[in-house]
Amino acid sequence: MDHKTSLTQHINAPADKVWAVVSDIPGSAAMLSGIDSIEMLTEGPYGEGTRWKETRNMMGRSETVEMWVSDCEPPSPGRGGSATVKALQGGADYTSRFALAERDGGTDLTLTFGAEVVKPTRLSKIMMAVFGPLGMRITRNALAKDLAEIAAKAESL
Repeated sequence: MDHKTSLTQHINAPADKVWAVVSDIPGSAAMLSGIDSIEMLTEGPYGEGTRWKETRNMMGRSETVEMWVSDCEPPSPGRGGSATVKALQGGADYTSRFALAERDGGTDLTLTFGAEVVKPTRLSKIMMAVFGPLGMRITRNALAKDLAEIAAKAESL
């Protein structure tokens, strides 16, 4: 059972500035109000293989999830960029894809988020059918807030 949502935020900044914000994992806890803390697990520049632990407060609970960049294409002149971030937590496979596209002197940042239950049981299928839509609404609201905060930071650079 797969749940997916996609949101786009137009940002009045060039793709390289948006990328600088999206790829600043160590600074994301200070920039995004939804993140409580970040613990880097790898060193070096942002790219495929970058790993960290991210702690967020969702639905009144603090959750720490290990995340990693599985695919990364930084933007180049005339071409947007993209990054795919993965996480496995509680029997679910989470995928977040950030795609940058230059438009109207700025950048459209599209965030596509998906959650798929790995080896679903009968009970997990029922739980996802009942609670999945609510969870995705809550997730969509959190992602929209993240995108607005990314936009504000990129536009201030």
